[in-house]
Amino acid sequence: KSRFEKNSKNAYTFEVIVADILNVLNHLKIKSSNFIGVSLGTIIVREIAEKHPKFAESLVLVGAILKFNFRSNFLMRLGNSLRSLIPYLLLYKLFAFIIMPNKNHKESRLLLVRECKKLYQKEFIRWCKLTIGINQLLKIHRMNDLNIPSLYIMGEEDYLFLPSIKKAVSNFSNAQLHISKNAGHIANVDQPLEFNNVSINFLKSL
Repeated sequence: KSRFEKNSKNAYTFEVIVADILNVLNHLKIKSSNFIGVSLGTIIVREIAEKHPKFAESLVLVGAILKFNFRSNFLMRLGNSLRSLIPYLLLYKLFAFIIMPNKNHKESRLLLVRECKKLYQKEFIRWCKLTIGINQLLKIHRMNDLNIPSLYIMGEEDYLFLPSIKKAVSNFSNAQLHISKNAGHIANVDQPLEFNNVSINFLKSL
């Protein structure tokens, strides 16, 4: 069993998740990859690049998270405090609406809620616990300038995370930022054709 499976009854950590991904790559004899991460997945992708850079040829980070502002920190703390009291699906629907409130974000909201239905309460609680100590991890990600080509794709309506990404990318020497109009946190769903074209052109340019 993988480390992720062995720890499935305990709290998840980014270390365990990254180790599981690397186990798959090693099993398939994949020496390096172009990684694409979305939302929480961008933190995992960054952790791979930070701790095991030889595996990462490039990064595409959609709806990237590098900092929690006051509002997102409040949501994170609220979720952790209510995770055992309120049905997880109701809590998830509320968070999805707060993060992606606009009418044109509806498809993204429905997608996330649909995927969340595959979880159950205890599993949701374990994923919530990933946020414990996350601010310190994100601080490291903001400070470190990776020597890996990175493309950040953000929706112009990603109010919680876009401001911090703009600031961070301006200080990164090997990163570029693409902002999608009429898109929210999950820009690849709100503007799929644009996401495909921008990502493919970035990969071709390497």
